[in-house]
Amino acid sequence: MIDFLAENFLFIAEGIVTTLQITLLSFTLGLVLGSLLLALGLSPLGFLSRLYIEPVRGTPLLVQILVIYFGLPSLGVKLDAFTSAVLALSLNSAAYQAEIFRSAVKGIPDSQILSAEALGFSYLQTLRHVILPQALRISIPALVNEFVTVLKESSLASVIGIVELTRRGEYVAARTYRAFEAYLIVALVYFVVCYLFSHSSRRLEKRLRIPGYAGA
Repeated sequence: MIDFLAENFLFIAEGIVTTLQITLLSFTLGLVLGSLLLALGLSPLGFLSRLYIEPVRGTPLLVQILVIYFGLPSLGVKLDAFTSAVLALSLNSAAYQAEIFRSAVKGIPDSQILSAEALGFSYLQTLRHVILPQALRISIPALVNEFVTVLKESSLASVIGIVELTRRGEYVAARTYRAFEAYLIVALVYFVVCYLFSHSSRRLEKRLRIPGYAGA
């Protein structure tokens, strides 16, 4: 076991670089789209955001990845594996982040929004200066949880051939016929990285004195 770890740990662990690239891109794009969905949801056309959020949350992420990577080419849209994975994860995360923001907005007193209107703020000004800053602050714990979720779900990118952490574990398992040890390393690396992010979130939450927030 020790020899196996010495020979293969570094090769597998290096896959975390690609995993983090996918995660950071997907989460950031999801954050932008989720904010737009929140803005749409708070407008008179809020039903349009539900038309997006409900189907995305109601279908498996793996299926979404397969639809984008294998299905879009039949419509004349061909994307490489990395772009397909990031796009699928971004669109999926956006739906969940929009719900996180929506729940956070509910925690903002109506009096603040009414005060902004009384001061002559437009809808967009109220959204930008009153709603979003507070919603983002309240949402930090849940957003970090969502980031960790995206990081773990990025393992699904291996099914379309992206050589990230899980895929490297598959290579080692196939080469050595020691699947238990190989995937144990994969699980260990995921655990360590996720724990570090979760621990940082708790410290940040304590520093900002944000009350516990369960998310959407």
